[in-house]
Amino acid sequence: MIEWITTSTVLHDLRDFENRAAWDHFVLRFRLPVLNFARSVGLSEGDAEDVAQETLITFAELFREGRYDPQRGRLSKWLFGIAHRTALNHRRMTGRRAAVVSSGKSMTEDVAVGDASAAETWDREWAQALLEQCIERVRREVEPTTYRAFDLVVRENRPAAEVAEILGVNIKLVYNAKHRILRRIRELRESIEQI
Repeated sequence: MIEWITTSTVLHDLRDFENRAAWDHFVLRFRLPVLNFARSVGLSEGDAEDVAQETLITFAELFREGRYDPQRGRLSKWLFGIAHRTALNHRRMTGRRAAVVSSGKSMTEDVAVGDASAAETWDREWAQALLEQCIERVRREVEPTTYRAFDLVVRENRPAAEVAEILGVNIKLVYNAKHRILRRIRELRESIEQI
C-alpha cells in the first residue's frame, strides 16, 4: 500500500511529468470514485474502466496546464465535471443503453447523466471512496484489537458491551477505540478535502 500523503502533496508532485510515484498516489486517491460514478450512471465494467482512465488522464493534463483554480471550487467538483463530461461523451460514442439501479430495482433506460442526480451520485461515490481510504489507513495505524472494536461497534452496529465481551476487553477500551478512530478518520478526511 502506498504511504498516506495529503492531497496538496499529491497535486504538487503531479506537476512533475517524470514522477511515477506521484501518478501512483494520484490514481490511488482518485480512481475509485470516478470508476464507481461511471458504473452508477449505467456504464459496463469495461466502459467504466475506460472512463476512469480517460478522466484521470484529462485531469492530470489540465492540472499540469494550471487549469485548476481552488478559488473557483473544490477539487472534487472539478474532477466531477471532467468525469461527467467523459461519461457523457463515452455514452454518446458507444450509443449503448444502460442498466440503471433505481430505488433498489434494476431497469434498462437511457440515463440522463446531465441532471442533478449525477451530481448526487458523484457526491455519494466521492464520500464513500474517501471514507474507505481513511478507514484503511486507520486500520494500519492502530492495534488489531482497537480496530476490531471500532469495526464491530461502528460498522457492524453491535452494542459496546457485546463487543467488549467478544474481544475480552474492558468496555472503556471499546468506547475509546470508537472515539479515537472516528477522530482520526475526520483528520484524514480533512487532509484529503482541504483543496
